[in-house]
Amino acid sequence: MTIEVRIPTILRTYTGGEKAVQGAGATLADLIADLESNHPGLKDRLVEQKDGQDDLRRFVNLYVNDEDVRFTGGLGTELSDGDQVVVLPAVAGG
Repeated sequence: MTIEVRIPTILRTYTGGEKAVQGAGATLADLIADLESNHPGLKDRLVEQKDGQDDLRRFVNLYVNDEDVRFTGGLGTELSDGDQVVVLPAVAGG
């Protein structure tokens, strides 16, 4: 199973400058673990520990095929071959 992950500029230091990388996993959590094995440090930028469990960082948004994963199961969101995951850091300001 191959899943394309689009990486924002700020996180490309972890992917050797690549805009998109390939990963695999049945769920978003599995995909992030796979990405971490090939791009060390990336997981820490996407996931944090809350009450002993992994959860998405507050200021990082992930989309699977244009659907916000916060509304599709978070890290438990199921993935299929050919899915596209987009990582977007939240932007704030005034």
